[in-house]
Amino acid sequence: MSKGMDMGLALPVGSVEAYTQTVFQIPALSAEEERDLAERLRRDNDLDAARRLILSHLRYVVYVARGYSGYGLAHADLIQEGNIGLMKAVKRFDPSLNVRLVSFAVHWIKAEIHEFILRNWRIVKVATTKAQRKLFFNLRSRKKRLGWFTKDEVEAVAKDLGVKPETVLEMESRMSQQDTPFDFDADESDSENAYAAPAGYLTDMRGDPAAQLESSDWESHETQKLQTALASLNDRSRDIVERRWLAEKKATLHDLAKEYHVSAERIRQLESTAIKKLKTVMEA
Repeated sequence: MSKGMDMGLALPVGSVEAYTQTVFQIPALSAEEERDLAERLRRDNDLDAARRLILSHLRYVVYVARGYSGYGLAHADLIQEGNIGLMKAVKRFDPSLNVRLVSFAVHWIKAEIHEFILRNWRIVKVATTKAQRKLFFNLRSRKKRLGWFTKDEVEAVAKDLGVKPETVLEMESRMSQQDTPFDFDADESDSENAYAAPAGYLTDMRGDPAAQLESSDWESHETQKLQTALASLNDRSRDIVERRWLAEKKATLHDLAKEYHVSAERIRQLESTAIKKLKTVMEA
């Protein structure tokens, strides 16, 4: 173990500055120490070895998290997500590959931070596929000014990333959009911008008599169609469907099989046939 490394160290909470100062005081491991701890973890599932590997690399998580400070998310949250990535990396690290843990872990640290940013940067997701995520972070890092890219900039980015210019424009449009709350806070209710909130101009249709009547008529119509469809079934099929789907306490296939003296598979077949017939009658 590195000299001066207190394994009983309690990391401070509530202050990013205090946390950062503390993790940077934890001595780094030599290549030999790191390899020995990693081998103990893989061979013996030594949790103390895992803890020492994690503690000695917390400084690198702080360093990586600083690179994502431009997304408007709390630095402490970015560090926390990066620490999750570090723990995953330690669990998967193979010392026989002769690669330092920090080189292996940076991928996992960034991956967790990326996922956190994409989950929280906008209410509506801006990137869902792997290609969109790559484009999102590349565009964020390449933007050198506010506003829209010029045509030449769009084409240059598209060529460099191997995508169509239309794809770059679509992602830039998503990134430029701002979330709008449904309603402003009470303190802003009298402000000149309050009208811009959807609550200020969207109509509440729940109390509209016409909408309520339409909903009631539709439910009545659908109920009548279901009753007509059920009446087209024979007694056994109707009983199976009603008890399997409409009764408050649902019957199981085995319950009905015992009652009708057939196999559970036969009840399932009858149920499937009856449901197909119901759909046909209701869609007619």
